[in-house]
Amino acid sequence: MKVTLISHTPDPLKVLYLAARTCYSPEPPSQMEIPSEEKIKKIIKNVYDRGHESVLEHVSFTFALEGVSRAMTHQLVRHRLASYSQQSQRYVRMKKEVVVPESIKKRGFFEEFSKEIERIFSLYERMIENGIPEEDARYILPNATTSNIVVTMNLRELIHVAGLRLCFRAQWEIRRAVALMKWEVKKVNPFLSSFLVPRCVRLGYCPEKESCGHMPRRSLSP
Repeated sequence: MKVTLISHTPDPLKVLYLAARTCYSPEPPSQMEIPSEEKIKKIIKNVYDRGHESVLEHVSFTFALEGVSRAMTHQLVRHRLASYSQQSQRYVRMKKEVVVPESIKKRGFFEEFSKEIERIFSLYERMIENGIPEEDARYILPNATTSNIVVTMNLRELIHVAGLRLCFRAQWEIRRAVALMKWEVKKVNPFLSSFLVPRCVRLGYCPEKESCGHMPRRSLSP
């Protein structure tokens, strides 16, 4: 798996500051003075803590995810407030490249798994060679087949995705992908990456039905 930040909003702190101040200032954005970075950070943190999250939508990040499984991307694209461009199995003849979970290796099923992958891709190739279009031959391909996808999310949605997918109970591959997305954001803006945490960190308790133990579950008793 490889995750790369290929684009993001220039000067994101300034953009967030102007968006936030516009809501409460009689001055137009073009006439506002830009304060120190530390003051901007305090304002953004205050806006976030108060739940005024629409301000965060003015900053976006675009990532390239390479060598991830179709099983993972099927989870990722459920986050609808984002834009996706994924490698097409209709127009691209797929290579025999798959993601293998560690559990399959550790439990002694890797050899059997590999044989099934070999058999599936052999049939896939034979069908194409015998005139079956890629768009039909792809029906045999497994969820493990690798894919590439470009993803654009605004900061508000990225925080939401991180809250769900950085949870220790999230599926391992998407958790790893989102962790790498956070790392890419941290390279360009450590302050904004600090908002990309599991929900329990922000809430102070675990909202899941079954907790991993990292945070206590919220008590429903009076």
